[in-house]
Amino acid sequence: MKKYLFLLYGVVAYLAFFGTILYAIGFVGNFIVPKTIDGAPLVPLWQAILTNTAFLLLFAVQHSVMARPAFKRWWTQYIPQPVERSTFVLFASLILMAMMAFWQPMGGIVWSTENGLVTTLLRVTYLIGWSLVFLSTFLINHFDLFGLRQVWLHFKGKPYRHLEFGTPFLYKYVRHPLYLGFVIAFWSTPVMTVTHLLFALATTGYILTAIQFEERDLIAHFGQKYRDYRQRVPMLLPFGSRKAPAEATQYQVREQE
Repeated sequence: MKKYLFLLYGVVAYLAFFGTILYAIGFVGNFIVPKTIDGAPLVPLWQAILTNTAFLLLFAVQHSVMARPAFKRWWTQYIPQPVERSTFVLFASLILMAMMAFWQPMGGIVWSTENGLVTTLLRVTYLIGWSLVFLSTFLINHFDLFGLRQVWLHFKGKPYRHLEFGTPFLYKYVRHPLYLGFVIAFWSTPVMTVTHLLFALATTGYILTAIQFEERDLIAHFGQKYRDYRQRVPMLLPFGSRKAPAEATQYQVREQE
C-alpha cells in the first residue's frame, strides 16, 4: 500500500510543479494568466519591496538548503527516501505559488520599446529561454530531477541509483544551460519595470550564488571528473577559451534544484 501512496504523492508533487511553472511563464512574461509580474501598484512602495523580497528570499533559502547533501541526510530521517525529491519539488512549488499570489507590482519604467521588431525579438528570446530550461531538464533526466523516477523505482521494487555524470548536448557548451535559460527568460522583456528589474536582479544573483554551492557538491561527489569538466566548459556563457575535450567518456550532470 505504501508504494502506491508514494507513487501518488510523487505524481501530485510533479503536477503541482508543472502547473506552477506553466503559470510562471505567463506570470513573468505578462500574458495569458490573470495575475502577472507587472500592473498598477496596490500598496505603498516600501510594502511592495518588503513583500516581494521576502518571498524571493524564502524561495532562495528553501531551494538552497533543501538541496544540500547534509540537509538531505538529516531530512531523510523523517521523510522516506523515495519521496525526498518529490517533497523538495512540492515545497518549492508551494512557495512559488504563494509568491505569485501575493506579488506586489511597484510601477515605474526602466526601459521600454515600441518598435515592433524589437518587441517580437524579445518575446521570442523569452520563449527560447524557457525552452532552454525545459530542454536542459530532459537532457539530464527530467523525471529524476522532479522526483518521479525515485517513486517509480520504489513502486517497481527496484533500488534507486544516482545518475552518472555526463555532458549531453548543451552541457558540452555550458555547465549550467538550465540556469542560462532562466537568466535569458527573466531579462528578455520589451518593458522593464522597476518590479521586473527587482525580480531579474534578485533571481540572477541567486542563480550565481546557487551555482557556487551546487558545484561544490558536485566536486565532492564526482571529484576530478567534475574539476576537469569545470576547467574545460564555461559556466553560463557559451564562448571563451576552452581546453581540449577530455576523452569521450559519457557522463551526466544533474542540476540540483
